[in-house]
Amino acid sequence: MIHHLSLGVRDLAASAAFYDAALGALGFRRVFEDDDAIGYGTVDDEDMLCLKLRPDAVAPGAGFHLAFGATGRAAVDAFHAAGLRAGGSDNGAAGLREEYGPTYYAAFLVDPDGHRVEAVFKEGPM
Repeated sequence: MIHHLSLGVRDLAASAAFYDAALGALGFRRVFEDDDAIGYGTVDDEDMLCLKLRPDAVAPGAGFHLAFGATGRAAVDAFHAAGLRAGGSDNGAAGLREEYGPTYYAAFLVDPDGHRVEAVFKEGPM
């Protein structure tokens, strides 16, 4: 249903450092970039997430977040650690979230602009 999502960011370089690290841990990479935007995905010129430079950008409020699928618990752990090292803020360490299901393993971060992001793996341990 969704082709891609765009996030307005105030500092494209800071946001790129965060998303390069956090999404890189999940197997995503930059698939395009120009002076005002960077797209992430797995196939060149087919972004699933686009960061757009908007100096007046404001992150959505409570209740909104983006959840990225991970290939295993180790990828969720790596997403959280890499995102913290690259300027993100902790919003929930990697671990089981049994309130969402018995195998729901996730980690939560806030990016440099205040967007809430999650990595989740919902199957058994790898």
